[in-house]
Amino acid sequence: MPPVDPVLPPALDLAGIAVFALTGALVAARLRQTFVTVAFFALVTGVGGGSLRDLLIGAPVFWVHDRTVAPVCLAVALLAWFTPVRWWEGRLLEWADALGLAMYSVLGTIKALTWDAPVIPAVLMGVVTGCVGGIIRDVLAGQPSILMRPELYVTAAALAAGLAAAGISVGLAPSLTWAIAVAAGFALRGAAIHWSLGLPVHRGKD
Repeated sequence: MPPVDPVLPPALDLAGIAVFALTGALVAARLRQTFVTVAFFALVTGVGGGSLRDLLIGAPVFWVHDRTVAPVCLAVALLAWFTPVRWWEGRLLEWADALGLAMYSVLGTIKALTWDAPVIPAVLMGVVTGCVGGIIRDVLAGQPSILMRPELYVTAAALAAGLAAAGISVGLAPSLTWAIAVAAGFALRGAAIHWSLGLPVHRGKD
């Protein structure tokens, strides 16, 4: 399998982390928590998925060796702390989160492939990268996890991750692979936001 650079442009990388961190900080703010809790939620939501991925594939945990990631998460926590929660209500943050989900699912998949993970585990590492931060946030907040809701969230991450692995496996140019996989994951998540799409649930005993 050809080597692929998994790194996003620094500005996009930090923007994606900031969006994820903001979703975590706002959950804590809505629960009227202390600033320490708001900052903790911002950090674990922003870096949780990537941290677990790096631990599982045996890579150095990305944000521990980066001077900018933790300060960005703390800056986002300050932003959430000093601004009214109503400023962030509506669909804008949800759409930004959808783009971050797609980008980081692709990033996680490609990084796992560069660390010699087989294709299917690499796809799962992409899903972990995109989703685990939000799962940790929801569990800590005592809210239903995205895993426990039928909305197309994890499915969108899986689509982006699967297309990324497929593109690399067949030798598509990295830029084309990124574009196709991110666009598909974002489109599916966007459709779910716009039309409230979800997976069918188990009907149980009739």
